[in-house]
Amino acid sequence: MAIWQKDRLAMKTVIVENITKRFGDFTAVDRVSFSVAQGEIFGLLGPNGAGKSTTIKMLCGLLQPDEGTGSVGGLDIVHQQWDIKKIIGYMSQKFSLYEDLTIEENLEFYGTVYGLSANVLQQRMNFIYELVNIKDYRHSLVKNLPLGIKQRLALGSALIHDPQILFLDEPTSGVDPLMRRIFWDEIYTLAKEGKTVFVTTHYMDEAEHCNRIALIIAGKIIALDTPQGLKEKLPYTIVKIVTDSYLKAYNVLSKENFVIEVSLFGTDLHVVLEKQYKHFTIIKKLLQSHNIHDVTIEPILPTLEDVFVMSAR
Repeated sequence: MAIWQKDRLAMKTVIVENITKRFGDFTAVDRVSFSVAQGEIFGLLGPNGAGKSTTIKMLCGLLQPDEGTGSVGGLDIVHQQWDIKKIIGYMSQKFSLYEDLTIEENLEFYGTVYGLSANVLQQRMNFIYELVNIKDYRHSLVKNLPLGIKQRLALGSALIHDPQILFLDEPTSGVDPLMRRIFWDEIYTLAKEGKTVFVTTHYMDEAEHCNRIALIIAGKIIALDTPQGLKEKLPYTIVKIVTDSYLKAYNVLSKENFVIEVSLFGTDLHVVLEKQYKHFTIIKKLLQSHNIHDVTIEPILPTLEDVFVMSAR
């Protein structure tokens, strides 16, 4: 069993209650509350502009909330912002390391900023080289590196001082699927070591890798649970319909009151129905009455995309 599952109440490392952030008349984060346990991979999932980065900046001591309270590693996010910056690792959404320095020089700089001795810094740099697999590039100027290597350096820089709480703001944005997989392997390794990992993303498949997810839209958390828990709580049944006349079937089903939503997935239809709706024969007869034959209907498990879309209704 993962560390974060054993005793959540005793080992919470991030706690926020009703934090709110406004920019003029615009409310970017609206009374958000949650907690994160030690060793947990906690995901904040939402579209661009949902409030993910603003939330993470308040937790990292970069922005002060206008309302609400919270703590990170036992430190107050309102009154101890400078102290919070010392104990966390933060990887910003925008690449912010020094392009005219080498990988080695960047790591040396950030290690010095965090007050690491020469001996400890060298040990940490060697560890980072192996962890994120950038040893072969250590003498290369950052501006000449591909985006994937830059992102791995950014992760390594966030880890140089061995923080127990790590904040990653859209860490895989813009990188290819293979690099995203490598990143998540590294995140798993960190969580197994007991580090708390807070990650924001708008990739549904990435959110599946988190222990728990908070769905956020327009600055508000609309759902929070494990990926499986979110799917099980979805108050709808989703069925897949396969037929050669899928466009015609789409038009027929879209007009029915018992259908909440119908979507095209390639040449298949995904149809959202009320949770207790089991009368698939009625659907088949309806389609046959419109000369749509050779129809197969089967219930399918909802995806996180289904959960997100239906929760936002």
